[in-house]
Amino acid sequence: MFNSVDAFTQEYKQQFQNLYAFTYDQGTNEQQYTALGTLIKNKLSKNWKATREQYLEDKVKQVYYFSMEFLPGRQLKSNAYNMNILPVIEEGVQALGLDFEHLVEAEADPALGNGGLGRLASCFMDSLASLGIPGNGNGIRYQYGLFRQKFVDGHQVELPEYWLRNQNVWETRNDQSSYIVRFGGNIWLEADQQGHLIPQYEDTQNVLAVPYDTPMVGYKTNKINNLRLWSAEIPVEEEENYHSLQAIEPIKEITQVLYPDDSNYEGRLLRLKQEYFMVSAGVQSIVRQFRKYNLPRKYFPEKIAIHINDTHPALVVPELMRILIDEEHLSWEQAWEITSKTCSYTNHTVLREALEKWPIEMMKSLLPRIYMIIDEINHRFVEENLPLYGESLTWKTAILQDGMVNMAHLAIIGSYSVNGVARLHTDILMNDVLKDFFTLYPGKFNNKTNGITQRRWMHLANPTLTELIDSKIGEEWKQNPAELKLLKALEKDEQTLDQLAEIKYQNKVKLADYVEKVQSLKINPEALFDVQIKRLHAYKRQHLNALHILDRYLRIKDNPSISIQPRVFIFGAKAAPSYLYAKQIIKLINSIAELVNNDPDVGDQLKVVFFENYGVSLAEKIIPAAEISEQISLAGKEASGTSNMKLMANGALTLATLDGANIEIMEYAGEENLFTFGLSSDEVKAYEQTHSYDSKGIYDSNKRLNRVLNALVDGTIPDAQKEGEAVFDALVHYNDEYFVLKDFDYYVNAQDKIDALYADKRAWNRKSLLNIAASAPFSADYTIKRYADEIWKAKPQCTGKEGVHPLNEPV
Repeated sequence: MFNSVDAFTQEYKQQFQNLYAFTYDQGTNEQQYTALGTLIKNKLSKNWKATREQYLEDKVKQVYYFSMEFLPGRQLKSNAYNMNILPVIEEGVQALGLDFEHLVEAEADPALGNGGLGRLASCFMDSLASLGIPGNGNGIRYQYGLFRQKFVDGHQVELPEYWLRNQNVWETRNDQSSYIVRFGGNIWLEADQQGHLIPQYEDTQNVLAVPYDTPMVGYKTNKINNLRLWSAEIPVEEEENYHSLQAIEPIKEITQVLYPDDSNYEGRLLRLKQEYFMVSAGVQSIVRQFRKYNLPRKYFPEKIAIHINDTHPALVVPELMRILIDEEHLSWEQAWEITSKTCSYTNHTVLREALEKWPIEMMKSLLPRIYMIIDEINHRFVEENLPLYGESLTWKTAILQDGMVNMAHLAIIGSYSVNGVARLHTDILMNDVLKDFFTLYPGKFNNKTNGITQRRWMHLANPTLTELIDSKIGEEWKQNPAELKLLKALEKDEQTLDQLAEIKYQNKVKLADYVEKVQSLKINPEALFDVQIKRLHAYKRQHLNALHILDRYLRIKDNPSISIQPRVFIFGAKAAPSYLYAKQIIKLINSIAELVNNDPDVGDQLKVVFFENYGVSLAEKIIPAAEISEQISLAGKEASGTSNMKLMANGALTLATLDGANIEIMEYAGEENLFTFGLSSDEVKAYEQTHSYDSKGIYDSNKRLNRVLNALVDGTIPDAQKEGEAVFDALVHYNDEYFVLKDFDYYVNAQDKIDALYADKRAWNRKSLLNIAASAPFSADYTIKRYADEIWKAKPQCTGKEGVHPLNEPV
């Protein structure tokens, strides 16, 4: 790759000059980064091409992972690390007199996701390539991504996140693989000379889907997979029909913004348009790829696996049917046999309101041919199941109900596998949310607990911890994470525990310096760093955290000389633009921070930091410094969570309800090595079924909680009266949908236990080490291996010397 540091520096100088026609030392950080990224991409292109050709020549089974979100993070360091050239590059950049971290920071952080869903998809892309499994991502190349979050007087303001301003060096535009996607218009079927019914279209809006391909580099393998993101453009032959910028706008907006505001009809219509655009372009490209195999169409499911990541890409099912029937001229029965053996579906929510539904009239108008196929799928489903299961069960599971198209129902009926993402989540799906489907299709349901790529979240985000682990147990764990269990033997080794503590402290110092730089706020690295970083939603209960902070503040105000463990509470979260209550919680927490951080009575005993524009690169700074991982969603509401896994792997102790993957973390780490509290999912369900919960009664009877809640509305918190009243009313007068008040005492008691343990640094460090040692089962490599073995039936592709390191399952 690079034979030496000198070879690298010479190639870099030439690359820079080729791009800009002047020397590298005259360039900006952005230009220096672009030259470095381009050089690395050029180096990997040979293996990228070879991987594609090998997959085609060997007719391997390929996985296509459809997701509305991919949240890859910066790729310069990750790609160099996986290619095993990072040390040479770091040394070479230093030899050139440049600051490597400045070049890394110059890369835009693509905001192509909203949180866990998109980050999971990107972790999976990394693991697919690292395991040598032929896998392709399929999504949308959003021009502005989600949004850039700005706090103005504590309020969230959404600004465009133009991450493509300085170009994306990793992507390659691939015009020859563009496809037309049709919307609207009129459609009818006419028989051709062979008797095939051919759809006839008129007055459609035709959109050109142009793919941008990005290499997904495997760790220490020669395998490079592909992430394909689609951009919407005007078909070249129709450019003359567009006479103004305003006329072009309906095309451009399809791939402008992730999750447009769905509080109105136009926003919902655009979301549906985005989903079909991604699906149609992706499925068309898959069918073209299969044709290159020169195999009979009946072998399609043996060579292609299409995975539906949440309900957004559920239109894969009717779109594949459309192509097989309308373009490949298969019978309905043949097409359904292929489709239902090709598609698999991951459900990511237990919230019924989050299972997508679209008005039938909207679907008919925007996607008339697709609606015709959905209607026929539904008709055949009902016809088949009515005599077997009766009216009640059949109609409850039908795709078309009450004027709506149920996308989860479509995905389940059209897939051969349906999985949840944590054991509790899957149990809830089978026994509650999707119980009726489990009755129909018990063999389809399975669990695949989520995972994270330790390469990004440990090896790169926390290099000093990685070096420590290497020095203690060797480097085998980097490709076989199960080896981390060997750290358990060191739980009483004082030198190891001291080294671990020093690494954590230095990471806290780095984060404290960063906080001072971006917020002009000094925080004490000796304090306990308590972290809650995740999408802002009421069920995730950031406001429970806020109530505890208020309680802590009031205790200090009562007695400024109180002996209390100093804490820094750290938040990172975005709220959906139309989610008013979530935005009010953000404003409330920012106002509490303003109060606490400027009160001389409080000093270093309590600080609150809320980072703007939380994303992957910010998480890489926060997670290595975290000591408490707040996983406090109401039990039974979080599907899995993945921040819990990242924080655990970096030595944070988990404070958790028995929700999502927290239960499995507890089982692997040991109940004594984390802090659990609160209602169980069964207790929550009992309250919901009996309607016996009385939040007003708790408010009236709990003096400590009463005081904290009153502080929301009595003027204690400056400039947050409206937001304080909104939270107070939701918790007290509207019966506290997510049982915050019921869990408050349990939560505060757990926080007190944390304070007590933190005073015993040796015991704390031991538990931190044991959490790291138990984190292996939550590697995405294991998750993907199970998907590949048990759902997709896709095999690793290893040739010649390279091989792919054998992966041992964790115990």
